[in-house]
Amino acid sequence: MKVAAIIPAFNEEKTVGEVVKIISQSSIVDEIIVISDGSTDASAQKAREAGANVVHELPWRHGKGSAMSHGVTHTDAPILLFLDADLIGLTKKHIEDIVQPVLEGKRAMNVGLRERGFFWTKLAWYLPLIGGERAMQRQVFENIPGRYLSGFKAEGALNYYCRANHLPYGKVILRGIKIVRKMEKFGFWVGLWEYIKMGWQIIWAITEVRLARQVFTTKGAHEKHQH
Repeated sequence: MKVAAIIPAFNEEKTVGEVVKIISQSSIVDEIIVISDGSTDASAQKAREAGANVVHELPWRHGKGSAMSHGVTHTDAPILLFLDADLIGLTKKHIEDIVQPVLEGKRAMNVGLRERGFFWTKLAWYLPLIGGERAMQRQVFENIPGRYLSGFKAEGALNYYCRANHLPYGKVILRGIKIVRKMEKFGFWVGLWEYIKMGWQIIWAITEVRLARQVFTTKGAHEKHQH
């Protein structure tokens, strides 16, 4: 089955090119779509130079969930692979580890967990799956109500949709991979504040998604599309 890699990017000119380059070397991915989400740097140019099949530039920042949705409209692939644009150390093996269980029909969604040392990696195994590296069957994404595809609600909604509809989903440790930390992007104090905001948003997003159980069942999603 056709696999499309979708990469939302906001001012990631330093890393997005290498991410696209590694994906393009993988025989498991058929097309690469980069959505530059209001970037003011050369993210789109770097993605094109690295070999992305589609690069679309949004004129202002819409947020990661909206960029993901926009990317999906540019492909008819039945398998979707979402990857962050600021990954460091990505390999073809990582891509295969994420996608293969979905391609083989063993899981409706598979989420990659970045290795963060023994303690934090072990802890992450038991926490909600908020990783940006995930592959899924297309219908999983398409059945999520649009209002839940914003901010950190997107990851929580995808998880809960699978859970509410008894679809098999799981996770895999991605060893040797990391992202550019917010402190490196914004400086220590601004980066710290960004992490605090992120933590609060994740907690609120998980709560909001779980309170809306009805719209995440197959029946609820069907009714939503009818209206």
